[in-house]
Amino acid sequence: MTNSSSRTPGPASPDEPSADLLRQFWWLHDARWYQGVAQRFGQDAANEVNAEAMRFVARRIASAYAREQGLRPGLSAAEAAAALTGISRLMTGDAVEAVNKVTGEESWETVVTRNFALEMLARAGTLEGYDCPCPQMREGWFEGLRTEVVDHRVECMRTGGTACRFQSRTAARPTGDAPAEETP
Repeated sequence: MTNSSSRTPGPASPDEPSADLLRQFWWLHDARWYQGVAQRFGQDAANEVNAEAMRFVARRIASAYAREQGLRPGLSAAEAAAALTGISRLMTGDAVEAVNKVTGEESWETVVTRNFALEMLARAGTLEGYDCPCPQMREGWFEGLRTEVVDHRVECMRTGGTACRFQSRTAARPTGDAPAEETP
């Protein structure tokens, strides 16, 4: 890719692929490695590695997002909800449809009504036994945002829910005002 002063994914020139195309290839890679691990070592191993990788990548993306946006540690509910919307769009484009709605001074709800990964797993016939890594992804996001959150999954499409629904509450806000740093 061509060097660019912007860190936002997207074509830097007409000869480069779009962010959406790159995401499609990433989803394909993600599906193939998951299926490969499941076939060779079992679905439990694939689920464990998937959750671990998801948390790591989510933490790195959230950290970079926070740094780029100038976000400070200890976000309010409104700030956290807005950040999750931006991070989700950055990670998934339109492959996941989610809304983050502030429900109180320090609380919000996330409702996911479409998840491309679940659709593809169902088409491949491997949805049964798949452990959704959304809780680990969200943990990674909160770690990268350096914001303590109590997060409860109250409904999951993978287990028969009509949506994936999380209710979240920010913990006590720190007094530090250093910008977010990259996490390992």
